[in-house]
Amino acid sequence: MKFASYWHDTSVPFAGAMVAPVSGDFEVAVIGAGFTGLNAARMLAKSGVKVALIEAEHVGYGASGRNGGHLNSGHFASFGAAKAQFGDSQARRLWRAYDDSIDMIEAIIEEEKIECSFRRGGKLKLASKPSHVKGLQAMCEEIRREVDPSVEWLSRQDLRKELGSDAFHGAVLCPKSAMMHMGRYANGMAQAAHRHGATIWEHNPVTACERVSNGWRLTTPTGSLTTRQVILATDAYTTETFGYFRRRIMPIASFIIATRPLTSEEVAATIPGNRNYTNSLNIANYFRLTPDNRMLFGGRARFSAVSNQKTDVRPIV
Repeated sequence: MKFASYWHDTSVPFAGAMVAPVSGDFEVAVIGAGFTGLNAARMLAKSGVKVALIEAEHVGYGASGRNGGHLNSGHFASFGAAKAQFGDSQARRLWRAYDDSIDMIEAIIEEEKIECSFRRGGKLKLASKPSHVKGLQAMCEEIRREVDPSVEWLSRQDLRKELGSDAFHGAVLCPKSAMMHMGRYANGMAQAAHRHGATIWEHNPVTACERVSNGWRLTTPTGSLTTRQVILATDAYTTETFGYFRRRIMPIASFIIATRPLTSEEVAATIPGNRNYTNSLNIANYFRLTPDNRMLFGGRARFSAVSNQKTDVRPIV
């Protein structure tokens, strides 16, 4: 068994990072080379901005390289709940943002010619219990009526074409959802940002961020740079250097595990629909096939900042 992210283990690492110490004067410095930081650096470099991208580990190291590989449309809450909370206009805007994000990723992949097995396979939200069917059917009808008429309800009988299991009692099908290889996408984005002129450093955690006369000085173990503006794109990996933001983030542990490659017969017997799948439990699990036909399964492990292969045998304090 390997304790490594499948996405990292099956992609070619980015090879364009600077080997020289961190130095120079930039218009914008982006901290964190996950999807947010990579696209920020790519867009800025494309528009002619002198931009630096600084990563504490390697490209895609954090959540961008440790997830289920789903690009799902819609959001977890029902549209009606969002509408009640935010009003009709804002709820529609929020819903469209998910669809727009998948469209944006698809456009970037085409523009930058990134080989990452992007595919619009659709997502099934599976009813894990008979008692969940009525609520999911109502949610499906509401979505069809209000925001996305392409969404469908699949009966338990319909699911036999999708899964080699009788464990589920129906499902909401969202056909706009997509999937891709997250590691290849991240490294492809880094190559694109580098090609457009971004300067990228890996293995350089920012240890200090200080105001200077013309902006900010960022210090790392190998050197420092100055920049007019800073974009912090570190999410749950935000360090005490940026304590104000760190205190406003709640990390939630999650996991993914991948099998060996399945044979064509095993695929046909277990997951012939080849979509993104997620169940309807409060602590949800999800699964899908990878490009090399491994079953990738994931979900929430426990609500803790500790996340490693020894978590289950160590007390959490």
